[in-house]
Amino acid sequence: MIRANPEDWYQIEKLGDDVTHISEPFIKEFYRCNIWHIRGSKRDMLVDSGMGVVSLRAWVPLVTEKPCLAVASHTHFDHIGCHHEFDQRLVHPAEADILAHPTSATTLAEDYVKDDIFTRLPPAPYLSTEYSVRKAAATRLIDDGDVIDLGNRQLEIIHTPGHSPGGIACWEAATQTLFSGDLVYDGPLIEEGYNTDARDYYDSMKRLLDLPVRIVHGGHFPSYSGARHQQIIRAWLDSSGDPGHLLRRFRDDGLFF
Repeated sequence: MIRANPEDWYQIEKLGDDVTHISEPFIKEFYRCNIWHIRGSKRDMLVDSGMGVVSLRAWVPLVTEKPCLAVASHTHFDHIGCHHEFDQRLVHPAEADILAHPTSATTLAEDYVKDDIFTRLPPAPYLSTEYSVRKAAATRLIDDGDVIDLGNRQLEIIHTPGHSPGGIACWEAATQTLFSGDLVYDGPLIEEGYNTDARDYYDSMKRLLDLPVRIVHGGHFPSYSGARHQQIIRAWLDSSGDPGHLLRRFRDDGLFF
């Protein structure tokens, strides 16, 4: 398989409200984490940091322009790969140990990291068989109700266990913007597997349903409207009497190994 050049690894798209979408286009869509950069007057914030196979700080100058808080929506490999590059790292207490001492099992890398998640391999000397997430101990623990202050904007932390024990969403009430992590996005959701919990998933989905959302920036797949947010969650809740229904369906469609 062809290898990508490091300067081509990241793709940047500026959205409204000083939010920038950073992605890794040579990772197939299902496995490709959305990296969200939120600009503040005193400091910036990064929700997730990608797979870590190419340096984010070296190739995306945007994340170096001012102090930047690297927030982990959760600690799966595709979301925390570049956290070690940032001086300030934030995570929920339930997953602080994983961020500090990641393993292939606890980050799910051993289940998913294979050459065929890429359309082009990362630059040499990357090898999927040797991939690992680097240690990045938290400098701040964040829990439900905590507020991240960027100066001119504040984002509230909502603990959303279900996909993982320390999953969080970030809610900016002033712009009605939700950064939802991997609990909910407009694509196949992971409801079963390592560290998932069906009851927590149900409760977290119901909680996010009640937010007056205008736009959602999820952990994967494109952003979507508040109306679509309501539609996704209501459909999920309607079918939640069969735990794992979406996972089995998408596995049958060949989206999982």
